Amino acid sequence: MSSSPVDQAADLAVQLGRLRLPNPVLVASGTFGYAREMEAFVDLARLGGIVPKTVTLEPRQGNAPWRTVETAAGMLNAIGLDNDGLDAFIEHHLPYLRGLGAPIIVSVAGRTHDEFVAMCRRLGECEGAAAVELNISCPNVSHGVDFGVDPAMCERVVADCRAACSLPIIAKLTPNVTSIAVMARAAEAGGADALAVINTVLGMSVNWRKRRPMLANTVGGLSGPAIKPIALRCVWQAAQAVKTPIIGIGGIATIDDVMEFLVAGASAVQLGTVNFYRPGASMEVLDALPGALAELGAADVEQVIGAMSIRAANVCPPPRQGEGLGEGV
Repeated sequence: MSSSPVDQAADLAVQLGRLRLPNPVLVASGTFGYAREMEAFVDLARLGGIVPKTVTLEPRQGNAPWRTVETAAGMLNAIGLDNDGLDAFIEHHLPYLRGLGAPIIVSVAGRTHDEFVAMCRRLGECEGAAAVELNISCPNVSHGVDFGVDPAMCERVVADCRAACSLPIIAKLTPNVTSIAVMARAAEAGGADALAVINTVLGMSVNWRKRRPMLANTVGGLSGPAIKPIALRCVWQAAQAVKTPIIGIGGIATIDDVMEFLVAGASAVQLGTVNFYRPGASMEVLDALPGALAELGAADVEQVIGAMSIRAANVCPPPRQGEGLGEGV
């Protein structure tokens, strides 16, 4: 593929703790396969990072079908972390991924604290991974969100995973909590290099004629444009609570979406569900990013991160002395 405008434009590099990325546009776990599936649509080397499908220590068959359901402005999934296990990933997928030219952020999920730590230790001994994303927020497996809803468990697993390997650690947080700020602070206390905010929102779909849920798992994770306002709110709240860099996720499909997340406090973004219905979206936003930065007068991405100003909306100022509510103007 030919060189694009992004190559000659503004400085797009971002720093996420110990992890430096060439640009802030990544693709989200579970929506991009192991990248082979997307090489016909995407110049993979241009991506700021690739997060392959989540890996578990042992192989998993995942949940029974139906495992995906289209919804208004989104998609429900209850895949259940179907994968061939860490050994197969390291042997068959990692050699291909490390040759793509983009940073590879390996997403891992453990049933227990010790499984998370063991996987991080093993990946730290392998060539090819730029960072590890701890999927402590999957709503579609038993105990999948335990580490993402309990601050003490979250802090401990992040800290021990960081101690187990030298790779940067990203904690992927769930929106299915009372306070995203509490969990963000816990992950920061554990030493996370970055926070991925958010994973899917728990939801369900029902076939009322058959009087049963559409998903065999009954509930699943909602993603796509429908959750973007929730994700933006969570990114902003997390950014107010911590100094740790944030990767925004949730309904991102256009350059406007990307810029909204950046000014709300994200240092980078992951495109997810859009990869299914517009697989070239990541290239589109990369091409448009320098122009969007220039529109704000920014020479680099860092200048727009968290640049949103907050003011009270739709609140009339109190009347000045001598003015009556019934007086004309």
